[in-house]
Amino acid sequence: MNNVKTLFSIKDLENISGIKAHTIRIWEKRYKLLSPNRTETNIRWYNTKSLQKLLNITLLYNDGVKISKISNLSEEEIILESRSIVSEKAVQNLFINEMKIAMLNFDHTLFESSYQKLKEVLSFNDIYVSYFLPFLHEIGLLWQTDTINPAQEHFITSLIKQKILVNTEKVQGVAPTRHDNRFVLFLPENEIHELGLNYTHYEIIKSGYSSIYLGQSIPINCLKPFLGYQDKITFITYFTVEPTSEKIQDYLNEFDNKIISKCDGELWVLGRKINQIDDILLPENIKFLKVPEIIETIQKNSVQLV
Repeated sequence: MNNVKTLFSIKDLENISGIKAHTIRIWEKRYKLLSPNRTETNIRWYNTKSLQKLLNITLLYNDGVKISKISNLSEEEIILESRSIVSEKAVQNLFINEMKIAMLNFDHTLFESSYQKLKEVLSFNDIYVSYFLPFLHEIGLLWQTDTINPAQEHFITSLIKQKILVNTEKVQGVAPTRHDNRFVLFLPENEIHELGLNYTHYEIIKSGYSSIYLGQSIPINCLKPFLGYQDKITFITYFTVEPTSEKIQDYLNEFDNKIISKCDGELWVLGRKINQIDDILLPENIKFLKVPEIIETIQKNSVQLV
């Protein structure tokens, strides 16, 4: 883990906190809220403790507390004040901040304590949709700006995956009660990002349907055994990095020709790749869905288009 990031530039702090670098510099100079280290060439560097302090300051600032008042608080008071905020948005921001710190520090204990606090008052569905999903979105932005290390991303997503699997196991022992549809979940060839697919699997089972989970990197031809099923089949997949944008149309056409046209079925496609394209001609029984909509879609068994 020698390459794990423990020192951060002011640009990193901007990416993680959402506070502009210019504003951070003003807070340092005018209010002495942070004391960065500097390189021999006078470039600012911050440690994890400084980052955590900035996240707590940001939480209070976004909740309407004036920065002049925050500057008069001790570090301990800043922590206590940030944890005393009870508005729904502030609680979400606090959780996301704690997830960021847990990720950066490989802190399983902080992740677990934050999760358990939510679990006391919320269902797992609410936790995933209202807390994990926004956090995962921020992880994507931090990854794109090279602010976090792959090890940190893998650590935190593995912990989230564990929670999905634990909750899936709780509902998996109950026999399906709905038989008007059967779901087959898979990722395209060379696609390995399965967190969203894991959660979709959980929601399908919880809704009383049969769900066949195939997982990562499944070639289209490997789905042909399902063509002999008499039941209606809905295939569900996620496009996160594969197929590439220029190959999506070819992929959908191939899937339609080889699978959908030969059975009573549909393909539902989710994932961030579908938000990057606007000129796709969708075959009749292939639908693009947004992630929050799939829960209602599964429960109602009716598709809402993106």
